[in-house]
Amino acid sequence: MMRMFCSSLSALMVAVFMTQTPMQLSAASGHKAMRYVEGPSSQRLISSAPSALGTMPGGESDKKKSNKKEKEESVHLVELSTQFGDMTIMLYNETPQHRDNFIRLSKEGFFNDLLFHRVIKQFMIQGGDPGSKGAQPGTALGTGGPGYTVPAEFNDALIHRKGALSAARMGDNVNPEKASSGSQFYIVQGQTYTAESLESMAARSGRVYTQEQKDAYASEGGTPQLDGAYTVFGQVIKGLEVIDKIAAVSTDPRDRPLEDVKMTLTYLKEEKPSKLAKEFDF
Repeated sequence: MMRMFCSSLSALMVAVFMTQTPMQLSAASGHKAMRYVEGPSSQRLISSAPSALGTMPGGESDKKKSNKKEKEESVHLVELSTQFGDMTIMLYNETPQHRDNFIRLSKEGFFNDLLFHRVIKQFMIQGGDPGSKGAQPGTALGTGGPGYTVPAEFNDALIHRKGALSAARMGDNVNPEKASSGSQFYIVQGQTYTAESLESMAARSGRVYTQEQKDAYASEGGTPQLDGAYTVFGQVIKGLEVIDKIAAVSTDPRDRPLEDVKMTLTYLKEEKPSKLAKEFDF
């Protein structure tokens, strides 16, 4: 089985080989290279409904259409529970294939009792390998999955800010289309970035960040080196402190926690973004 690794090439993060996890910052940034996953964080915490169609002057049906209020599209929520606390995660409608796959696996109980098998402080926490269930200490993990991949769904609006839920994948050399693992995912912790450091990184990658995205990386932190390389498909909207607690645990040389961190994923409900904004103070 192959594992996923990430390495630095010309100061950019490039997936190279094996498992399913994101790579850390390059050595030039003062961090060791990461293996396994990939995932982006989100610029927006809520997905908006499409604008209402415009109408041509004249017919009654057109007038009715023009008077209709724009409909608000609901978003799906899941809860990820661990011994360190619970996280409420909103899944993006902009990444429907990843959203629907994650919902289905959650409802089937696929993730229950799996481990966060790779944890790197100031970077991310990764799980979703079915081989981690009941795995003995020292067992190498990160190669398992449900037997299928999910096509990449990149969106420049969804960045690797803190709390981003992203899909792990195999490296570009064996996976040039950047298809995601069917089950392995990671949640971003990351670190904060000054405007200057983010601009320097963006200049090398050719990426353009909005002011909102720059502010998010400066105030909340994240892993911008992963943007555009891994599909971001959700965002933690409650329980960010749980990420910090898990990221702080002691790990072995493979970055597996010395004490197992088990997860349970539960599908919660659909909800209107406007209601979530009030409930979670967006």
